[in-house]
Amino acid sequence: MAQDTTMPKLNFKFWLDKAIEWGQTTTLESQKDVCLHLPQLQEFLCQTYETLKQMNSIVAIQQFPLIGQLLGRLCWNPFVIGYDESQKTLMWCLCCLYSSEPQNPVELKANSWIRSLLCHLLSSSKWERNEAETSTFISALGYTSADYYCHLVENIVSSLVTELRGNQFNELNIQGRISVSRVNAVSLFCLPLITLPDLTPLLETLLVYHGGASKEILSSEFLEAVNDALLKKKISLSEAAIFSLWHRHLPSLESATLNLLEQLISLQINSLEKVACVIKDSLLIQAASHPAIFRIVNEIFKNVLLETDGAPEVMTIIQLFIQLFMHVQQNENKQHKFPLKAYFPHHHQPLVIALLRRPFELPSTHWLQHLKHISDMLKSIVEDTNISSFADLYEIWFLVACFGEWLDIAAEQLMKGAVAPDALLWLLAFYYCPENENQQRTQTMVESQAVYSHLMMFYNRTVLSFGELQASVNNIADTEQYHTQCLVTHLLTNFLLFSSGGHMIAQEFISHITETTDMSKEVCTLLIRTAYRNKHNGGENRRTVKLLNELLQKLALEV
Repeated sequence: MAQDTTMPKLNFKFWLDKAIEWGQTTTLESQKDVCLHLPQLQEFLCQTYETLKQMNSIVAIQQFPLIGQLLGRLCWNPFVIGYDESQKTLMWCLCCLYSSEPQNPVELKANSWIRSLLCHLLSSSKWERNEAETSTFISALGYTSADYYCHLVENIVSSLVTELRGNQFNELNIQGRISVSRVNAVSLFCLPLITLPDLTPLLETLLVYHGGASKEILSSEFLEAVNDALLKKKISLSEAAIFSLWHRHLPSLESATLNLLEQLISLQINSLEKVACVIKDSLLIQAASHPAIFRIVNEIFKNVLLETDGAPEVMTIIQLFIQLFMHVQQNENKQHKFPLKAYFPHHHQPLVIALLRRPFELPSTHWLQHLKHISDMLKSIVEDTNISSFADLYEIWFLVACFGEWLDIAAEQLMKGAVAPDALLWLLAFYYCPENENQQRTQTMVESQAVYSHLMMFYNRTVLSFGELQASVNNIADTEQYHTQCLVTHLLTNFLLFSSGGHMIAQEFISHITETTDMSKEVCTLLIRTAYRNKHNGGENRRTVKLLNELLQKLALEV
């Protein structure tokens, strides 16, 4: 082969001949010859790498057509790959030959061959098949086979991590010197070993590595494999690595969000304490501190709610997620906070600000005024603004629905004899019936006003009979409108919890509602939310707390 002037001091033919010679015999003399030449071979490989990294894979193959044969033979020699940093250098040389965008069958086949070699260098199972060739070398090192492979993998991973992170001792940042194709190749040869614990530092380093490229440099197969292993709990990664995975690979964030929803729904929600723990453990709350992730997660929630026709358990999960998110935001360092508009960029900002106020931030005596302010703003937006489509209306509704804590408090305030109740009733009517086509919301408002007026006749009564409230239950059963049923159920349940005489018949009445109507899920989720809010935001009187516990126990739920 003609000597190329771009590779000074590289005696290519000499080392290819040596590799062929070493592979054809396993005599003691041959092994001694390998060991004798290892320092010079490592120097040769380092020079080769320095040359290859300056050119793309096509040019490299054109200039050195036999380089694949040489590297391939050396990769299967246990003395070579066990010496100092030769194994790492061999891998980097192979990565230089890998084509990140193969253009023809030859390049595809070459990539496949390179991947198999890279996998071989880290796979102990393949070495085990050549135990006879490696046993002498391993024994000479004083290791068992298991120890040898363990230390070998650790050293290779450590070396690759150092290459990616740069030399931290002399503050030399070498990221710019590592090509996109080589980083892509490293991510590919991790594929068969994703779940190997020793590989975790390399996985995390790759996930947080960007290198200034304008497009994704890690292979999509690698990102998908990491996501799959995470979801199946086969690997454990740092928060920074997981957040980086979700930032750079949208399908991973979508999978994590949908997996969380499926997990929570399968719990058959009976305690918001358990739900809160699962949400926190998912890390999505922490990741959502970045507006881009928050908006994507919120969009997924919105679509799932549409697909489930507004299932109460899904709505409760979303509302709790938002509450926990707001709690994290309030506790974050103000210097690292994003502006509010970044999370809700397309919404009426005064309304957003009002909804974001947590109830415990205000004296309870100011709740009614705050709710009236929210209702007036919302009504102005919905009725005085030309809403161009259902999608626009749904966006406004979903924003309000996410902050369901205020809606529950609105129903409570009504049952405590709120002054000028129409604003609160309208707010609840909009929540349960955002559309007003064919006057649906108007009709819901009329029916809810009638039920409210009927209930308030008995608000101060200390003794109530089942029959006196029977008309309200009949209203639930008789109406064909689901949203009206939900609103009336909400009002009636709160009346039983907070009125003077409601406690006496609450158990009997709620059992009757769950048995004779389709509102059992709605009643259960309402009771669970009320118990959770009472526990975390300060409470109602002891009688209400006791009643909630009894109702939840009777419904075979857990506080």
